[in-house]
Amino acid sequence: MNNPYVKLIVENGVGYITFFHPNRNSIPSDILFLLEKTITEAGNNDAITVIVLKSGGDRTFCAGASFNEVVTIEDEDAGTQFFSGFANVINAMRLCPKLIIGRVQGKAVGGGVGLAAATDYCLATKHASIRLSELSIGIGPFVIEPVVSRKMGKIAMSEMTIDAESFFSPEYAKDKGLYAEVFETTEALDEAVKQLAEKLASYNPEALKEIKKVFWENTSHWDSLLLERAKISGKLVLSEFTKNTLKRFR
Repeated sequence: MNNPYVKLIVENGVGYITFFHPNRNSIPSDILFLLEKTITEAGNNDAITVIVLKSGGDRTFCAGASFNEVVTIEDEDAGTQFFSGFANVINAMRLCPKLIIGRVQGKAVGGGVGLAAATDYCLATKHASIRLSELSIGIGPFVIEPVVSRKMGKIAMSEMTIDAESFFSPEYAKDKGLYAEVFETTEALDEAVKQLAEKLASYNPEALKEIKKVFWENTSHWDSLLLERAKISGKLVLSEFTKNTLKRFR
């Protein structure tokens, strides 16, 4: 299947949310909307106690924003609306009453790093290197900065932002707190994710809900903060530098 999708499957109290796009799991606005909607629905589904967020395919976990869509943005309102999609997904994950486990099988770039950081617990493979490439294309990781800094620390966030053309290893990501564990194979990753998710699903749902609130204390201002950050990206994406750079990447 090469058509983009977001789907939810429920097994043994675990809601597996999978997103996919044939272009390295990049995320255009329609997929962002579906992802936000599906996370919210899973959070309200009584048959689900724990959520697993994953992407389809065997290689890249998520290449971030869809350059094909970004290059078509022609005004600040459209730019703000596009980057608000990432803000809305991160806020949906933050506000979801269910714990979210991340399953990262391959590279994560830009917004993909933001998705991994917005999970409550993230497992990955040795192929899951990370990169924040935004400065190199004329914008910056403004929307995802709060969630990446919260998970990995401001220093690591700054290092990755400034060294925008380098991939940082899964071991670096684990050392800085993004990944809880790194596995040799996707098969080992999937087994670990399944065991952890089903174990958590056997716990008291009310306790899980309350501890999720504790994990995300002092982030209530993100509802407005991330949207303000989206405005910054929405303006910068209109620059000639960014337009010319993105055309080369398409």
